[in-house]
Amino acid sequence: MSLSFKVVIPARHASSRLPGKPLLDIGGQPMVAHVWQRAIDSGAEQVIIATDDERIAQAARDFGAEAVMTSADHATGTDRIAEAARLMAWPADTIVVNVQGDEPLLEPSLITQLAMDMASHERAAMTTIATPIHDASELFDPHVVKTVLDDQGYALYFSRAPIPWQRDGFDAKRPVLPEDTPFYRHIGLYAYRESFLQRYASMTPSALERAEALEQLRALSHGEAIHVSITQHPPSHGVDTAEDLERVRRLVAAMAS
Repeated sequence: MSLSFKVVIPARHASSRLPGKPLLDIGGQPMVAHVWQRAIDSGAEQVIIATDDERIAQAARDFGAEAVMTSADHATGTDRIAEAARLMAWPADTIVVNVQGDEPLLEPSLITQLAMDMASHERAAMTTIATPIHDASELFDPHVVKTVLDDQGYALYFSRAPIPWQRDGFDAKRPVLPEDTPFYRHIGLYAYRESFLQRYASMTPSALERAEALEQLRALSHGEAIHVSITQHPPSHGVDTAEDLERVRRLVAAMAS
């Protein structure tokens, strides 16, 4: 099938743990430049960096990217992308992929997979990606977002808690995952149609969204369908800490040598 989609990279300068994170140097380029190149390599027809900081916008222009200035008041990356899509005046049926600005090692094929999943599921307001969990420590880690799916691959819920809870299968003294229950880690990539983005931005943030600090729960709380594509080859975790940054720098240096 012929696939046409856009990518928007939301990039804020403010970060409690790594201020100015999109501009931090990795191999001689700002982090957001690496993310932008991954998005370009996915086959997207247009890649936009949406930011609230002129320093990031100028850096984007310096390495050849298209940047759009958005409000500093957005609660989520999806809200920022909704504004960017509106400013770009994209048609309502445009498929838009949200690629986080702190994923410099993201495989371009995952972006393409997500866009294809959106194009293939008319009922879905959003699509996202998950990967199987095989390690109990990952399931019980509140920093790892989990999801449970229905039989058609649509999300029932997302949580930082271990879900689904295997009533008779979990043993606190021996944390081994039951083999007969599927467990999935959510990967924070999203695709939407432009018409849903504007609808999302007008929705009231839900109690579940605020409790879990998970923006996709706003869509579920308002009755929207989210289809989840499964990958067996998950990306590495993004850059959230100084330790993550050093790890990525080493990997990029190794790839360049």
